[in-house]
Amino acid sequence: MVRQFIKNFVLVHGICMAILMILFSASAKAIQGFPRKKSSNSVHPANDTAKRKALLTEIINLLPSDNVKNGPVSFLDNTFNDWLQRTGELPPDFDKMPSIPSLPNALIIDEGNKDIPIRSKDQWQKRKKEIARLLQYYITGTFPKVSPDDVNATILEVKKDGDVTARTVELRFGPGQKAKLTLQLFIPPGKGLFPVFLTQWNHRGWAQIAVRRGYIGCIYAGSDDRDDTENYGPVWDNQYDFTRIMRRAFAASRAIDYLYSLPFVDKEKIGLSGHSRNGKLSLWAAAFDERIKAVIPSSGGSGGEVPWRYTSHKYDVEDIALLSCAQPSWLHPRLRFFIGREDKLPVDQNLFMALIAPRGLMLSAAVNEVAANTLGIEQAFIETGKVYRFLGAEDKLAIRFREGQHGTNANDIEAYIDFFDYVFNRSAKKPSNELVSNFSFENWKKLSGEKIDPGDYPVHPTLNDIKESQGKKFSSKQQWENEKLQIQKQIEWALGKKPSGFTNPGPGKFLNEDGGENYFGTSIKRPVATDKMGRIAFAPYDEFGDYLYGYLYYPKDKEPEIKSGSIKLPVVIYQHEFDYSKGFSSQYYDHDIATFFQKLVNNGFTVFSYDMIGFGTRLQEGKWFYQRYPHWSKMGKMVTDLQGAITLLSHLNFIDSTKINVAGYSLGATVGLFTSALDNRIAKTISVCGFMPLRLFGKKDISGLKFWTHVTGLFPRFGFFVGNENRLPFDFHEILSCIAPRQLLLVAPSLDREVSSEHMEKIKNKAENIFNLYGVPDKFQIFSPMDYNRFSVEMQTKIIAWLQ
Repeated sequence: MVRQFIKNFVLVHGICMAILMILFSASAKAIQGFPRKKSSNSVHPANDTAKRKALLTEIINLLPSDNVKNGPVSFLDNTFNDWLQRTGELPPDFDKMPSIPSLPNALIIDEGNKDIPIRSKDQWQKRKKEIARLLQYYITGTFPKVSPDDVNATILEVKKDGDVTARTVELRFGPGQKAKLTLQLFIPPGKGLFPVFLTQWNHRGWAQIAVRRGYIGCIYAGSDDRDDTENYGPVWDNQYDFTRIMRRAFAASRAIDYLYSLPFVDKEKIGLSGHSRNGKLSLWAAAFDERIKAVIPSSGGSGGEVPWRYTSHKYDVEDIALLSCAQPSWLHPRLRFFIGREDKLPVDQNLFMALIAPRGLMLSAAVNEVAANTLGIEQAFIETGKVYRFLGAEDKLAIRFREGQHGTNANDIEAYIDFFDYVFNRSAKKPSNELVSNFSFENWKKLSGEKIDPGDYPVHPTLNDIKESQGKKFSSKQQWENEKLQIQKQIEWALGKKPSGFTNPGPGKFLNEDGGENYFGTSIKRPVATDKMGRIAFAPYDEFGDYLYGYLYYPKDKEPEIKSGSIKLPVVIYQHEFDYSKGFSSQYYDHDIATFFQKLVNNGFTVFSYDMIGFGTRLQEGKWFYQRYPHWSKMGKMVTDLQGAITLLSHLNFIDSTKINVAGYSLGATVGLFTSALDNRIAKTISVCGFMPLRLFGKKDISGLKFWTHVTGLFPRFGFFVGNENRLPFDFHEILSCIAPRQLLLVAPSLDREVSSEHMEKIKNKAENIFNLYGVPDKFQIFSPMDYNRFSVEMQTKIIAWLQ
């Protein structure tokens, strides 16, 4: 989708920055028109200018170029650099901002500082105003207030379509009545009062279904195929900096101004919905207009139901950098300052949702659509639920996942109207609110019956406190090997009790057919074979592990030797990130990553990959995992599956079993590290952003242990140690040490917010001691590019060179 397109744009280079820095020095004198004056309305004071300019340089060098074909950044600026030059804006001093790794809590005032809980409705009303201001500052831009009395309607056409009345209306409003909006109403027979299904111009089919259900179907010209909102900025003389999405949301409110004037409209039953980018605007409109009594943002993705904290690269959806540069007119340019630092963003999408409470809200997405992240959507739903409970309206909040990809069908729209009917007391049919992850730590404790007292475990120095003099010293390899056995036992304990099973060696030879996608029972696309890269599908009857499917990519020019088994090739098992909707198919949708497979193959490697449990084609398999295996862990299953892949490959007659390597990004790298610590069959291990320190007691600037135990549910036994992280039986430096003396490459970007440079250095020193003990210090290497948490082309190039 958008990621695939935007990757074709080049980065902005240093020479542009030199020019910009000169312009910034005089920018204060050049600013005119919107946005707000820096002295009074800027959220962040203009101090530490040199530091913030350096930050800006860093951010610009990491951003893609603007795709100006999709629209300008603002009414006055074609590109982000134009906006920077005109306004003189700088990123905030992030060191002075609180870190909020999880979603911002709508019911906390001054979160990360004073942390004042909201206990009264008066407090909540004040908090709502503050949330609305911050959302406009960082995401939507500001927009004008329009009195309904100033909205003038002209009926352009009225005609009958059967017994339905179709009415076309033009609204005029704003200074000099220069702003316009075209509406079409489809009014069912009868006197009313009628509920209203409001949507955008390109969703006429949705309105058709709504009319059959007894609603007025109202569509308005605020979508790509007909958009009356593009000139709203100049109409208000550029006093407001609302983005294209916000202009269209603003237009929905003008449609409601007209609907309120009609005597046959039930004003308490106006519902709004839209799909994709229209889903974003529907969420935004309902957050700012309380006359919208129910809303369904359908597959709005990033900027819609997916929070920005769950769009970072490790989730492989449309992150801030990608979406804001691919669609420059959609989001406020100020949001770009937070690439790689999403935890510093004072707001997130769940705060739009909080503003909608206690009115009806249903979050809706497809489980396998490219831009979806089911975990992020569920976390937004859970966090928003706190506000609905506070207001006594829990039954007005819903979530709905559908199978398949991005599009909708008639059944989906019928389900949307079912929800409107429920909120409007037209039906007693409650939404089922079925989650995909289906995990909570408290439920797991009840299910498993496990009880662990952290007090039974010794205290270890955290990375915050550790000194070089602390920790065990090993005078011999044998002494370390004895310690290593104990660490491995602790790792196996943390992974849970693996059920008994037996080994599946796989087919042992080349398969003549690659199987295509048919075996996998999904429309998810995979990296395909090319003229230089062949593909083998391990599918039913030739599967690996516990009835698992995967793909092996190989050099096409070696196919005769591969078929005859007369060659032995090295292999890289690639483990994917937290890509819930696509699994390892991020390799297909992300051009840069897809070429990583091709580059490896071009350099003589075979590449094997598959979806891990809970991701891509195995998303539903992960849903009931703990009901089936309450004493195991998902991470334990992932390690077992990787070991199954190793067994498959070691039995293939064209794979060199001494050259089985594992590479992974984010979650995949974590799985690779745990497996390598336990399985000596792995020759080389490559971890890209593969861990965050576990023993960081009280640390707020990373996601922390709870991410693994309560959010993702990958290590439920570790959940007992939350608040007692210093009693965890092991940390990642011990896992890395268990890999010695085999080869290990850590790719650790210097701007990765989850692992500070200080902590990375301490982890490195601890692990290096063990590699030195074996006399192989060169087998442990760290590559730290000036970048944030992602898997860039530079990192891929480094990995291939290291593997060689």
